[in-house]
Amino acid sequence: MTYYYRLGTIPHKRHTQFHQPDGSLYHEELMGIRGFSGIQSLLYHLHPPTQVYKILLEQTIALEFEEFGALRHRHLRTNKLSRGGDAIEARIPLMANADVCIAVAQPTEPMSYWYRFAHGDEAIFIHDGSGVLESQYGILHYHPHDYVVIPTGVIWRILPDAGVDQRMLIIEAQGHIEPPARYLNRYGQFLEHAPYMERDLRPPEALTPHDEMGEFEVRVKARDRMNGYIYHHHPLDVVGWDGYLYPYAFNIADFEPVTGRIHQPPPVHQTFEAPGFVICSFVPRLFDYHPLAIPAPYNHSNVDSDEVLYYVEGNFMSRKGTERSSITVHPSGIPHGPHPGMYEGSIGKQRTDELAVMIDTFRPLKFTRQAADLEDIQYSYSWIA
Repeated sequence: MTYYYRLGTIPHKRHTQFHQPDGSLYHEELMGIRGFSGIQSLLYHLHPPTQVYKILLEQTIALEFEEFGALRHRHLRTNKLSRGGDAIEARIPLMANADVCIAVAQPTEPMSYWYRFAHGDEAIFIHDGSGVLESQYGILHYHPHDYVVIPTGVIWRILPDAGVDQRMLIIEAQGHIEPPARYLNRYGQFLEHAPYMERDLRPPEALTPHDEMGEFEVRVKARDRMNGYIYHHHPLDVVGWDGYLYPYAFNIADFEPVTGRIHQPPPVHQTFEAPGFVICSFVPRLFDYHPLAIPAPYNHSNVDSDEVLYYVEGNFMSRKGTERSSITVHPSGIPHGPHPGMYEGSIGKQRTDELAVMIDTFRPLKFTRQAADLEDIQYSYSWIA
């Protein structure tokens, strides 16, 4: 749960007169979720955020899915993808359902426009690279292994650091991405047993209001279309804001793993929840310490979910043949588990240095045509000894 935060200059009382130096009023904007009953922030603009001078239909962006084939475990080798474009243009959607779209990107250019997703929050996992997320809330520096969580409605763009390779995993929700409710007390504060705390969340660092005039484009993704809106004033003209709703970064290294005497199930790795799916973080940790423990996970059937695992760094105790930025997908309906020899081979080991992001969805995922081109078609047979 984000906490109360403020940047810039704001009036003493909300919804009251707040005058600019020339005597005119600043323009207040309430940004909130769940119909005025969720978290919110108040922003104060130099210009009305409603002044649009031109509306453009940029393109239709409905996903193209592959024809449904046999149910099978899948391995996508995303390191085959080429680099290029900005952080939106470089996105390659791989799989989706009514709740979530999962994509990867390797941008090489800064965004020349700003962007807003109209239907939900986004979590961008920074596998490689560094740079700045720029929004009306200020600037937020990102670094390798950060989750950058962007609430719906935020206007933003990514400016990568020059000469630094970028690799991103994008999780686009049709709803809100939040810490699991079981980590929070009745007041919204993180509980003592939560694997991360408020101090681990990094809000925007600095706010610089822009008062330039000209032509500025904001692209809004909504209803399977990308729409362009032209403003005559800079869209990042906020002089101050306060509240609980804002983009933030959380580094996976700040997730504290839960361990036990015997193997712990995936919910102990849960980092975020959203309608229809959860996000988990697998981080370096000590193995189980029961004298007869088997550290590798047992065979299991995903009765209610498709399991997506994005491999970040390290050696994985249960899997062979994956590589950096590989994605495995184990769908509901068929069991999966450790590769041959990995179950027995884990006995006696003390720790794991694996780093991965997992997305468990509660509705079946469909694969895009781009995903089909990346598939290791032999993966389904990799459990044969």
